[in-house]
Amino acid sequence: MKQLRVKVTNAVGLHARPAAVFVGEAGRFASQIRVRNATRNTPWVDAKSILSVLTLGVEPQHEIEIMADGPDDTRAAEALQQLIASDFAGKI
Repeated sequence: MKQLRVKVTNAVGLHARPAAVFVGEAGRFASQIRVRNATRNTPWVDAKSILSVLTLGVEPQHEIEIMADGPDDTRAAEALQQLIASDFAGKI
């Protein structure tokens, strides 16, 4: 199991398009991936579900926690962390 914490710097947080890109990236991995808004202390949700991710209400400068568990958990968590840290690397 791999768990990471990262600050969301995107101007709109993790809403609409950024959330869709995040969910798409999570969907590339076989591991179970969960995410929560650490700033608001929300419950964990499925990172592969757009509706679940949108319910977190992640705004700019909020911190999220990513937890991956499975055969590619380290790669999955680090890929999602890099996506957030790169401000979605021109994917939105």
